Amino acid sequence: MNAYALRNKLAAYQSVSVHGGVATEDPHRLVLMLMDGALERIAEARGCIEHGDIVRKAKLLSQAVHILTELRSSLDLDKGGDLARNLDSLYDYMTRQLARGNAETKINFLDEVTSLMSQIRSAWVAVPMALRAATPGQR
Repeated sequence: MNAYALRNKLAAYQSVSVHGGVATEDPHRLVLMLMDGALERIAEARGCIEHGDIVRKAKLLSQAVHILTELRSSLDLDKGGDLARNLDSLYDYMTRQLARGNAETKINFLDEVTSLMSQIRSAWVAVPMALRAATPGQR
């Protein structure tokens, strides 16, 4: 099996895996899945830059931007207060940095977004289970 066929099978598996998981996950876990998806695509795009695959880099960064857009749209700016507004601004900034990284084909912009997203992800994972359980719509 060549690398192209293997990549297509892996992509199909990941699609089924993600879509299958979405149907049964709670909102906290779904946000985590989105963050992980963005981080994975940024890491792959970084590899594409290193290997000169500019077309695939652009596609992956576009997907990461779409994920950031989803994360932004999930924020409740009215109820979330300063935290939601700060996250909204940060997601907007990360989106712009990914666009710069794509346009300029520079890894440093991707690395910055990876660092920021990793910090947000760590904080999200640390949300206490009791708080998750108290949130409406959670299991």
